[in-house]
Amino acid sequence: MITFDNVSKRYESGQDALMRVSLEIERGDMVFLTGHSGAGKSTLLKLLTAIERPTRGSILVAGQNLNRLRRGQIPYFRRNLGIVFQNHQLLFDRSVFDNVALPLQVAGCSRRELGRRVRAALDKVGLLHKEKQNPIVLSGGEQQRVGIARAVVNKPAILVADEPTGNLDPQLSAEIMQLFADFNAVGVTVLVASHDLELIARMKRRVLTLQAGQLIYDGVPSREAAAL
Repeated sequence: MITFDNVSKRYESGQDALMRVSLEIERGDMVFLTGHSGAGKSTLLKLLTAIERPTRGSILVAGQNLNRLRRGQIPYFRRNLGIVFQNHQLLFDRSVFDNVALPLQVAGCSRRELGRRVRAALDKVGLLHKEKQNPIVLSGGEQQRVGIARAVVNKPAILVADEPTGNLDPQLSAEIMQLFADFNAVGVTVLVASHDLELIARMKRRVLTLQAGQLIYDGVPSREAAAL
């Protein structure tokens, strides 16, 4: 589903954000990406979502070589991805319903189908009763749920999240992680970048750890190891 083959990324400043990273994520996997601040997590996600291009190496997503992706093809490629941000990136001049509907509107979805799919996505994250509210009146956890609903409304094959629980308390963080696990249980491939090692260990899933741009760990850690 996702393959990084000897991928490196050097920015124009001379910073080596990733160095010779190779990994594979199978269809239907749920994987966590962790590492210290500046380790390369965000760069890896930007490469995966075609926001950035690798300096060396190749990236395959669902059989598509991102190195060969033309600029005009990128929006169509991203329709197969759901992307969740730490800061939600919601529009506060629109309702919850309208925020979640945005990807479907861009894709030209019919009005009837749009309504059905938006409400189904809101129902999955427990916010169907708040579809008419403005996101600014919601709690941080609820705003993140709106962001998740928007990410999955297009029924993406891959769900990518960059520090989705960074601003939430432990209970809300656990609830958000369970939502990702629920989507994974129905076949969505999930990749979550997070610095919360204890929470990750409780999930008992595969972990990829970056350090100074290099992949130094690939496995399922124990809770005891994460606490060290």
